[in-house]
Amino acid sequence: MSERSEPATETTGAPVAEAGMDSATKAFVAHRNLLFTVAYEMLGSAADAEDVLQETWLRWVGVDLDTVRDHRAYLVRIATRQALDRMRAIGRRKESYVGPWLPEPLLTAPDVAEDVELADSVSMAMLLVMETLAPTERAVFVLREVFDLAYDEIAQAVDKSPAAVRQIAHRARAHVAARRPRDVVSPAETRDAMRAFQRAIETGDLQDLVDVLAPDVVLLSDGGGVKKAVLRPIVGADKITRLLAGGRTKFTVEVSAEPVQVNGCPGLIVRFDGQLDCVVAMRVDNGLITGLYLVRNPEKLSRVGRETVLSR
Repeated sequence: MSERSEPATETTGAPVAEAGMDSATKAFVAHRNLLFTVAYEMLGSAADAEDVLQETWLRWVGVDLDTVRDHRAYLVRIATRQALDRMRAIGRRKESYVGPWLPEPLLTAPDVAEDVELADSVSMAMLLVMETLAPTERAVFVLREVFDLAYDEIAQAVDKSPAAVRQIAHRARAHVAARRPRDVVSPAETRDAMRAFQRAIETGDLQDLVDVLAPDVVLLSDGGGVKKAVLRPIVGADKITRLLAGGRTKFTVEVSAEPVQVNGCPGLIVRFDGQLDCVVAMRVDNGLITGLYLVRNPEKLSRVGRETVLSR
């Protein structure tokens, strides 16, 4: 197998010159954003998704392309298998993770939000729902529901029969349907809720936020044992309001919150004295915030300085 490095491209939307590329490289570059999206939706980690791409590339350059009818399907198959292997390693890391584990947030371009199905599938809320699926269920759900692959193609990727894949897909859909956001939420509703949270942390005025918090809202904060964070979920509007009010009175720094697109949805980048502190995402149901997700772990914030291109 060739030991060539993966083509020097990133999922940042930068143009890539194809002059001088061989067929294997051209095919890989053409589908790289798609492969990253598949791996990220399966793993919830951009760093691990990049590792999957590297492993996919190393295997792809050893393939006789004359025997490959569909480059896209073949590459997705390789990436899926590598992601399934990576999921087992991530599972072991999560067992010893300090506090709640949240997916790595990505800054995304407006076109992701315009693709409603893609935005829903990469949202923080949906990625957390998919965390409750078994690895093969998650792979089948992502490939079928998000990327609309045929059952026989998925079967080759997960090493199951098409009949078994149909059963897994049915089970995964039912599992997700019971846990996903109950209604389609308009971007305007989410933006209004996010503005209320922005005002609360910038000014300390919590009234607007109280008005949009669901009674059973859940707050999860991910510091990874590196940054201070609540180690258990905080449940209930009253408890969350008291937590935010208490934290705001202790601030001796200037707090700013920049509205951005996080995983295809409105979100915030929060800075203390101009320094990145956390990324905020949320889940909104029926116009009320039912989930607040604060990512403070520095290892998960390395990509928030640039947009990541996602595609399907």
